[in-house]
Amino acid sequence: MPTAKQAKAKKKTATKTYNNYIGGEWVKSSSGEWFDNVNPADTSDIVGRFPKSNSDDVNAAVEAAKNAATKWRRTPAPKRAELLFTLGEILRENKEEFTREMTREMGKVLKEAGGDVQEAIDCTYYTAGEGRRLHGFTTPAEMPNKFAMCVRQPVGICGLITPFNFPMAIPSWKLIPALVCGNTVVIKSGEDVPLSALNLVKACEKAGIPKGVVNLINGHGSDIGPTLVGHPDVRLISFTGSTNTGRIIAEQCARDNKIVSLEMGGKNAIIVMDDAHIDNAVEGSLWGAFGTSGQRCTASSRLVVHKKIYKKFVERLVEKVKTLRVGNGLDARTEVGPVIHEDAMNNILRYIEIGQKEDKAKLACGGNRLTKGDYSKGWFIEPTVFSDVAPNHRIAQEEIFGPVTSVIPFSTLDEAIEIVNGVKYGLSSAIYTQDVNQSFYAMQELYTGICYVNSATIGAEVHLPFGGTKGTGNGHREAGTQVLDIFTEWKSLYVDYSGKLQKAQIDEVEI
Repeated sequence: MPTAKQAKAKKKTATKTYNNYIGGEWVKSSSGEWFDNVNPADTSDIVGRFPKSNSDDVNAAVEAAKNAATKWRRTPAPKRAELLFTLGEILRENKEEFTREMTREMGKVLKEAGGDVQEAIDCTYYTAGEGRRLHGFTTPAEMPNKFAMCVRQPVGICGLITPFNFPMAIPSWKLIPALVCGNTVVIKSGEDVPLSALNLVKACEKAGIPKGVVNLINGHGSDIGPTLVGHPDVRLISFTGSTNTGRIIAEQCARDNKIVSLEMGGKNAIIVMDDAHIDNAVEGSLWGAFGTSGQRCTASSRLVVHKKIYKKFVERLVEKVKTLRVGNGLDARTEVGPVIHEDAMNNILRYIEIGQKEDKAKLACGGNRLTKGDYSKGWFIEPTVFSDVAPNHRIAQEEIFGPVTSVIPFSTLDEAIEIVNGVKYGLSSAIYTQDVNQSFYAMQELYTGICYVNSATIGAEVHLPFGGTKGTGNGHREAGTQVLDIFTEWKSLYVDYSGKLQKAQIDEVEI
């Protein structure tokens, strides 16, 4: 019987190696180099070794997508959808395994990782249904004996660039609509979470999606992102990530006249009115601020609370936050996992320092890195609350992307709405109130792409459009049927059966 030490040593020597998926084959990177996928809760745990791809790998993946494009485009959409329904079944059958592997590589707790996989399942089932509903429309022509209609057509080869925080859900938001619309794709997954995207692609392979239709390249964004974005055969780039990176991608795509869909940052807020059910609002704030350790673009990083209940709300919130169990997400008792890596941790801690120096703002709880015992090998930060924060403070304006939230007082609903709208982002917002009039007024005036009543700012569902205003994106929406407008081009069709030349807008029509 091996000792625990021997078992651990064996585990280290048995690190599994994974490959890229190009043209229906699992292949090593032409660079011959690798990078380690590390568990953020225990950095001694290497989840796997992945190829560190270079430009040659990108070019090969695009070429494979190009070779598969015509046949896949000509495959009837209902037939494409049948394969996607099969994919949904495969994801569902493997949900538990994919969930555990996601938690191990990303850190989010098991329940949340399970929700991530479930969202990919939901997206696949829902979007596959569009294979029989890729509707255009007919309309009366202005000339006699003439028929007018429009249809959707795929855009071509799509480059999909995805982040770490939703390792399977976000790739599915992009991949599944692209496929049902008849496009071929090259996926560049988040380098911190390559296994979950690989599991999604393996499921595509098992479902029978033809070779070359789906291609996966692993590696660092700085190494391969520019090649993918700048490749002349890639017609569309769909990117989820930071606003700064999105801006660079948008500039490149503008120069090359590519289609670009951007889903970027957020600085979301919950309004808590004086008539709100306080305990419900506190629970929503906990979930919104500290779910996924605050690493959501929809995280409730601002809590805008009416002065009449401000003190009571802060007291109850802090009391609850102090009871949150931080730890390894694989432990079912854990409520808040680690942050993704050391750089992210240091950036969050830097913002906590900034918050402590903000005029009049108070560190109500948390604020420290956890390093003792089981925390010593991971990137753990205490759930942190700042109170008495002013709307113009940096911690109330800039995206922190970690387990930190700021409580801001207000006096009137209009003031609260002004605070919520007073940032450069516009992704998600929420209001807690028992007054239906206030609810509808807030829904009207909050300038965000998503708005909740009596719930947190997180928890979007796949059958409604997802996205935001201002610095959050560039006007496109993922999920829902609206995502089809990203991955298709409109074609207008005119059929003249009059037997003569008719000139629209010029010829007079006899009545």
